[in-house]
This record gives sequence, structure tokens and C-alpha cells, in this order.
Amino acid sequence: MGLHGDTPDKVNHLVKHTAIISDLHLCEAEQINPKFPLWKKFKTRQFFFDETFQSFLLHIQFKAKGEKVELILNGDIFDFDSVMVMPEDPTFRIHWLERKRGLYPRPERAHFKIKTIIKHHPVWFESLSKFIQDGHSVVFIMGNHDLELHYPVVQNEIRHALQLSDSTQELVRFCEWFYISNQDTLIEHGNQYDPYCVCEDPINPFSQGYNYSTLKLPFGNLACRYILNGMGFFNPHVDSNYIMSLGQYIKFFVKYIWRAQPLLVWDWFFGSVVTLIVSLSDRLLRPIRDPLRLEDKVNQIAQKANADARMVRELRELFVPSATSNPFLIAQELWLDRAFFVLIAFLIVLEIMLMVKQFFDVSIFWGLIPIALFLPFFLFYSKSITSLVSNYKEPDEKNLSTAAAITRVHRIVFGHTHVVRHEMIGAVEHLNSGCWSPAFSDVECTKAVGQKNFIWIEPCAEGNRRSQVLVFDPNAMQKI
Repeated sequence: MGLHGDTPDKVNHLVKHTAIISDLHLCEAEQINPKFPLWKKFKTRQFFFDETFQSFLLHIQFKAKGEKVELILNGDIFDFDSVMVMPEDPTFRIHWLERKRGLYPRPERAHFKIKTIIKHHPVWFESLSKFIQDGHSVVFIMGNHDLELHYPVVQNEIRHALQLSDSTQELVRFCEWFYISNQDTLIEHGNQYDPYCVCEDPINPFSQGYNYSTLKLPFGNLACRYILNGMGFFNPHVDSNYIMSLGQYIKFFVKYIWRAQPLLVWDWFFGSVVTLIVSLSDRLLRPIRDPLRLEDKVNQIAQKANADARMVRELRELFVPSATSNPFLIAQELWLDRAFFVLIAFLIVLEIMLMVKQFFDVSIFWGLIPIALFLPFFLFYSKSITSLVSNYKEPDEKNLSTAAAITRVHRIVFGHTHVVRHEMIGAVEHLNSGCWSPAFSDVECTKAVGQKNFIWIEPCAEGNRRSQVLVFDPNAMQKI
């Protein structure tokens, strides 16, 4: 089997009941650190929600009153970027950087990671398998954190874990970035409109390195891998947990980190430099493209998404340019520009003091005066820069209306931002199911962000379908 898989699966295109969830970020369980129990506490097994997911599947079957349900897993269901486990007896050579920050996005490594996730979440896969065996369909839409679903070997491992029979194989499909439900709803993860998380070419996602194939990851994924994987007191599921002002970072360091990770500044600098280097070097890799198979791949994507080839090409034109095309912007987001200015200022002051000492017997500590004079300008520059990563919320009205016109729908559902939405933007009904991930605004993991939200689309008296954003509680249901 090649990198791009075989013919697409076929699922009944017309359904009455659709449930949509996104951003589960399933990963392996972090071992509790007895010395520093807050280290990646959000990732420990106590915050797994597999049993809740099992109850959720029973609930949506009950809501459908015996009719078939279409479950859309709308991206970032698996978090390949956060898997840090290494194989005990690898069949491939592991680079030292992989041991520090996680395995590269290559097929044999992605295969190991999905097997690890499956091993740590048996209840989740068993309950989804039972759901499919009862005749319901499941659609996996790829997000930015589970781009490794592009590898057929990963998809096959998931199918194997779901124990699909010949008769249920057709009830599961994997969609590259979008899916159209019942000809009335376009469902995308939404990262294709985020310059920091866009997969530049989901039709041809693979690149050729020296003697290996790989995926070109977005900047946001690389930052998670090489920075946040080494800074375990920051929760990657909540932007405010790691995008702070200088003063907030200092307070956070003093309160939580200085004993557990005193060299945090070095870990950040190392991760930031690696992120910048990898993001730029990945752009030099040659994409794996076969012009003779292009139309076949477009048709396969269209068939799996209940679309046509023209829709695939036109939706592709809405993608935003990747932020990695602007190295200075990336350096700003990584704070490397400020680190560079501090280093230059220090070297200039040091050079001046060394020259002065040749003629006058003065203390090197006089150099603190020009550094103090430089500090207000540095603070002014730092405050003038706003992180664009945290500014992205949802695609604008123009993109929404264009996507709706392309796919001939009146409803669009996204994930990605972890923010629940249900609104009318122009003539388009726009929804976002929020997230199920272990998102907490505090290191102690006592202040949960968001709830177990899902989107429920069902028939209404007028003959169309209506949509609701609901929050799932095993004991109660209420409309948001």
C-alpha cells in the first residue's frame, strides 16, 4: 500500500442524526512525578474521559430513538505531537532530539504512536467499536495535531483496534480536511484558516527527506513538540497558559517553576531555536507529488467528503498562507527577536566597558547603567508586539460565505479554537463544538476550561434539520 492509501470508503450520504465533537487530544498517560506532581498533571490518567465518552455514545443513540447516528470526530482527536513514549526495541534509529521532544512525523514512528494511544485508551476504542457494530457511522476529520492520520498504516491500525468486520469497514472513513453531512452541513476542523496551524497541502501532505518520507508540520505543532513538551508546567490546551506578558512569566516562574526547572529559560531558548530551524528547513524539503495521480487523489478526497472534485479544488483556494513563510514573524512569536536584542545590547555594553578599562580603572558593574537605560526601550518594544497566535478565533464572514457557496450548504461547523460558538454570520449558521481536552487555566488542574460539548443535528417539523450546541453530562443534559 502506498502513502496515499487505496480507494475511499463508502458511507450512506444521507443521514438524519449527526453528532459532532472535536479536540479530544487523546494521548498516552503521563507518569506522576513524585517529586514534582504538577509536572504535566493535565496529562495524567486521572483526567482521562474514556468512560464519559462511552456514556456519550449511548446517549446520542438514545436521542436518535433507534435510528442511525453519524458521529463526526472533527479533528485533533489524537494528539501525536504530545506523545513522548519511546519504543523499547525500535526497528528504526532514534535521534537524540526525538528522545528529548518526541518522535518525528514519519510513518513507522506515527504507527508506534497510534499503537501507544490505543493501548492507553482501551475503553474509548472498545466503546467506539461497539457503536460501529450497532450500525452507526464514524467520520474522522484530520486536524493539525493528528495530521499523521494521513499515513495509511495509522488508519489501518485504528481500523484494527475498532475490530471492524467486512460489513462494518464501510462505516468508518478518514477525511483529509472537510466533510459534507446530508448536503446541508460543511464540517472542517478549521486549522486551514489559521496561518500558524495550516497544513499547506493536504492533497499532497508528504515530503521527501534523505532516505525517508515525512509530514511537513505547521508552526503550531512544532512549537508544541519542541517547546511545550519540555515545559511541563504549561498546559498546551489553553492559550493563556503559555502566552503571557514578561511580568506574568516572572510571577509564574517564581510560584511554580524555579525549584523544579531552574533552567527554564534555557529550555525555552533551546526549544524556540529548534522550532525556528525545523520550520524553515522543512520548507526546503521536496514535496512528494505525482501529477499522474493528482486527479485520482482529488476524486478520492471528494468521494470521502460527499463532495465533488470541483469543491475540493475551490475549498483549497481558501487556505491561508503558512506563517512559516515569514521567518521574522515566527521569531517574534518565539520571543527570539527579544532574546537577540538583549544579547546584542549585552555584547555592546561589554565591548564598551572593556575599551574603557584600558584607559580607566573602573568597575565592570558600571555597565549596569547603560543596561538600565536600555531597559525602558526593550520593555516598550516587547509591549508593542501582540501575539497573533492567540488572536485567531474563527474564519471571517467572507471565508464562511464563500465556503458555503462552494459546497452549497447553509451551516458550517468548526473545531480547533476550543471555543464554543453558535451564531449566524451573514446567511451562514456557524457552530463550534469546543473541546473535550484536559484544558485547565491553572497548574493544579482545578479550574477546567470548557465542558464536554457536542453539536447535535436532527430533523425538524419543517422537513429540514436543526442544530444545537449541547453539553453532555452523564446525569443531565442542558442546552447552552
